[in-house]
Amino acid sequence: VHVVESGGGLVQAGGSLRLSCAASGSIFSIRAMDWHRQAPGKQRELVASITRGGSTNYADSVKGRFTISRDNAKNTVYLQMNSLKPEDTAVYYCAVDFVGVGTNWGRGTQVTVSS
Repeated sequence: VHVVESGGGLVQAGGSLRLSCAASGSIFSIRAMDWHRQAPGKQRELVASITRGGSTNYADSVKGRFTISRDNAKNTVYLQMNSLKPEDTAVYYCAVDFVGVGTNWGRGTQVTVSS
């Protein structure tokens, strides 16, 4: 199974980006799909998660600005990021919990927010 993120880039403060993460391979079923991020010199942190049924959870720092969603038919999870701040600058990683396999991580996509 593979996990690949896309959609990162450079944006000005106050702007928006939409990240996508597609899972592929021999997939029986997927449980939770998460977005994490790691800024330079900091530990990786959970940004948002979504269960197969659509229940979501967000870090306090992104509540009201970020929205996680998923398309189960496409094995894809999205992260819509609005009102971006310079402190949102980080490498964003997707983590997918596959039934029978465990959690696989993507290689990450860089998000840079300029002030």
